[in-house]
Amino acid sequence: MRLARLIKIIYVILRFGLEEFLGAHDRLRIFHRLIRAVLFWHRPQGSRARRLRLALEHLGPLFVKFGQLLSVRPDLIPYDIIEELSKLQDKVPPFPSEQVVAALDAAYGEPHQNVFREISLEPVASASIAQVHFGVLAQGKDTGRQCAIKVVRPGIEQTIREDIGLLEILAGFVERAFSDGKRLRLRAVVREFEKTMHDELDMIREAANASQLKRNFADGRLLYVPEVFWDYCRPRVLVMERIDAIPVNAIEELKRHHVDIKRLSREGVEIFFTQVFRDAFFHADMHPGNIFVLRDGRYSGVDFGIMGTLADEDKNYLATNFMAFFNRNYKRVAEAHIEAGWVPKDTRVDEFESAIRAVCEPIFGKPLKEIYFGRVLLRLFEVSRRFKMEVQPQLVLLQKTLLQIEGLGRQLDPDLDVVQIAKPILKRWMSEQVGWRALVRNVREEAPRWSALLPQLPRLAHQALAEHPQRLEESERKLAALEQANRQQTALLRWIGAGFAALLALELYRKLWP
Repeated sequence: MRLARLIKIIYVILRFGLEEFLGAHDRLRIFHRLIRAVLFWHRPQGSRARRLRLALEHLGPLFVKFGQLLSVRPDLIPYDIIEELSKLQDKVPPFPSEQVVAALDAAYGEPHQNVFREISLEPVASASIAQVHFGVLAQGKDTGRQCAIKVVRPGIEQTIREDIGLLEILAGFVERAFSDGKRLRLRAVVREFEKTMHDELDMIREAANASQLKRNFADGRLLYVPEVFWDYCRPRVLVMERIDAIPVNAIEELKRHHVDIKRLSREGVEIFFTQVFRDAFFHADMHPGNIFVLRDGRYSGVDFGIMGTLADEDKNYLATNFMAFFNRNYKRVAEAHIEAGWVPKDTRVDEFESAIRAVCEPIFGKPLKEIYFGRVLLRLFEVSRRFKMEVQPQLVLLQKTLLQIEGLGRQLDPDLDVVQIAKPILKRWMSEQVGWRALVRNVREEAPRWSALLPQLPRLAHQALAEHPQRLEESERKLAALEQANRQQTALLRWIGAGFAALLALELYRKLWP
């Protein structure tokens, strides 16, 4: 089976003339010329980027998704190829209704008619991993509610294993054969891709992602997340609330329903920055096929298989950079990179600052229709290579999402000023990270740990003394100092508690007697 698949891959490579990439390497150029001589009657048409895109589409959905992953890696792929790969669409023919029925019966261990009162066997969406059907629930407290049923494509696990194995072989060949192969780290990219694919196969994981996002936007003002029907979810079946909504790129239909398009574009930016900086948990596949608008004008999303997360240090780094960028403080941007260790410590700040300014300054004051963040990011990556900046894998999904937001905003409101919308959101977030609000929050979070640790300090100190009696005198002095620190920390906690109570009283006074 793998041999047959490998033969097909080689056939597609030759059909679309992808052996041209071998010609970029001195030692392999002879193979390129030999292949062209043997296949003298066949001359592939179009640019190398277009031929690569068509080849990936012919190889099937797994290769399409791999191409989509590469399209957001400007650190690895030339710009002309990135532009072409960004056109890849994850749309495949649906699998037969007989397989849908068999998958549902197997998932629930009983006939699907006992679980769903009605089900439309004609899918409303079909992709490489799963397809979606509409139905009506037949059991429990949710009986009669309309739902969307996402069913994993039968046999996809075996296909993924085989194609991932072949991708690893090809990636290993590139790393060994090309002088730049080790820098590309294609085998690491393939492993990252494999993890992403297996995460997407787990419908319980996706359901948990949806529930977390729904809690984060519990008021539903900016974003409505469909409810998960947990009693019906299985590892290969996800069941959620069916939403009555309009695709976000159906502009004319939105206008017919009197949706404020400009407000919609502003709120899209607000949702993105809120997810990233307030929650550090964001929808990382925000293409138009996954974003809808309810009849009342609110956003709603589907497909929560790919979610991005950020550590506190990444979040703080990004906030510092965004704010410095919005204020045109390029020196602070350069310093933040050096402080984070993303560029060598001996980098000259003034040179790095000048390079960043040359990339960023031209976009200020321009509406979105005149700004292409994708190109800005590519130029920034060129600067990063010049200054030996390490690419941070944890930010790749964020970069992908930012480019998707740019495309969505361009469709909704080409005159949108992203900076003016994002700046107050970031200012508000940063004000909550420093100052008395941050102090109160940190004290509230750390107080249980302090209260548990402080009473144990004398016992821990005596235990240490028993283990090292020869250091008794020195340890007794340390114990006295420790107990003094204990008293000081207790006093500090009391003062902080008093301060917090005073602030609370002041806030109540303002609310009651404005």
